[in-house]
Amino acid sequence: MVNFRVVTYILGFLLFIEGLFMMLAAPVSLIYDNSDAETIFYCSLLTVFIGLSFFLWNRKCTKNIGKREGYLIVTLGWVVFSFFGALPFYFTNAIPNFTNAFFETISGFTTTGASILTDIESLSQGILFWRSLTQWLGGMGIIVLSLAILPVLGIGGMQLFIAEVPGPTPDKIHPRVRETAKRLWGIYVIFTFLEVILLVMGGMNLFDAVCHSFTTMATGGYSTKQDSIAYFDSPYIQYVITFFMFIAGVNFALSYFALHFRFNKVWKNEEFRFFLGIILVFTLFITLNLVIDMKKPLEESFRESLFQVVSILTTTGFVTADYLSWRPFVVVLIFILMFFGGSAGSTGGGMKVIRIALLLKNSFLELKRLMHPNAIVPVRFDGNAVNQQIITNVLAFASFYLLTFVISSIVMSTMNYDLVTSMGAVAASLGNIGPGLGAVGPMENFAHIPVFGKWFLAFLMLIGRLEIFTVLLLFSPHFWRK
Repeated sequence: MVNFRVVTYILGFLLFIEGLFMMLAAPVSLIYDNSDAETIFYCSLLTVFIGLSFFLWNRKCTKNIGKREGYLIVTLGWVVFSFFGALPFYFTNAIPNFTNAFFETISGFTTTGASILTDIESLSQGILFWRSLTQWLGGMGIIVLSLAILPVLGIGGMQLFIAEVPGPTPDKIHPRVRETAKRLWGIYVIFTFLEVILLVMGGMNLFDAVCHSFTTMATGGYSTKQDSIAYFDSPYIQYVITFFMFIAGVNFALSYFALHFRFNKVWKNEEFRFFLGIILVFTLFITLNLVIDMKKPLEESFRESLFQVVSILTTTGFVTADYLSWRPFVVVLIFILMFFGGSAGSTGGGMKVIRIALLLKNSFLELKRLMHPNAIVPVRFDGNAVNQQIITNVLAFASFYLLTFVISSIVMSTMNYDLVTSMGAVAASLGNIGPGLGAVGPMENFAHIPVFGKWFLAFLMLIGRLEIFTVLLLFSPHFWRK
């Protein structure tokens, strides 16, 4: 049976942590003389109180976390986080409709970046700070953050780590999960701080630099400006953000090795080389198209191409140009990128580069197996034979992902949206990208989506962020059997 008391116990602890982070937005409002500081403070106080109540009420529960409890905590954690995280938006009247407030919040915590806001600059600095902070917390995962603390409470965290860390093969930098969580968050904080400094050096004010650094490292894409990064019209800022989007889209274990000057370990990683290769190839094709067909200057074409490719591939979703105004060939390339995602062990969403690489390798080897049916030809990655169980898992994941995409696109089309918009909205939500195609493109938003559509897309954001199986398992009868 599922130990619901330990689930409630940990959810209470996580709510308590969320409330403390939410409280940080109140002094930001005070600094900028906003009128909503008191409301934000009360929302955070309510979140802390409820979280602490759940935590203390169940403190004597059995502290064993099995697979069932792990998957429940991770899934419910994101839902509960989004519900309480929506309170500041709702009660300050920044987003007076709760459906919209919840959509904006779960889009933040899942680092999707799909927004219903039509006038972002009208929001107070406190609300904008909280909006960016939701993505920063969701980026590395509040569950991973808690792994550094849960062992102190007498709770092992391996099941949470397995359920939360994205990708088929989450690398453990340290044999102890708590130490792994500490190192991951340490790297996360260091890169965030570095980006803030570089953006301020480029002329961005401190508030905007902090908010954009939060959402860049989370590969979230929320901006403090309605026009996103295009607002700043600065090549320097675009290159800085491109660099950190790339860093955030790479396995954080490789960042750990790079910071320790073990660059050979980074370059030998096959996923990293595949990830870099995708960026270079797609950037080259789009740059040539912009230069030859649209007569744009070379540097501008390269910068816009590189920025959009890295932004979509890492599922960040920042924009510097309306890619829907480019040639259909380029739009198709952008759409293809929406299915790749970042590296395993990164803050990016999507199918993940390692899965795409394994699928391609297995497909090509299948041709060889047809010619030599008696030969044993294993898929190799990083020079090692990949266990067949992993290949099976990757094939199953890809099948579920594409099936979910097709069915969800049909569901969206029943709301009188054209095929391009339906597919774009689903790809953007399921892949945690943000901007899509058609009526939800880079210069549009999701405000016009009907109520059911917003809740449906919010569900897609959740299953996309948690890699489909984590959430869908809860709907399986086998999950609830003894």
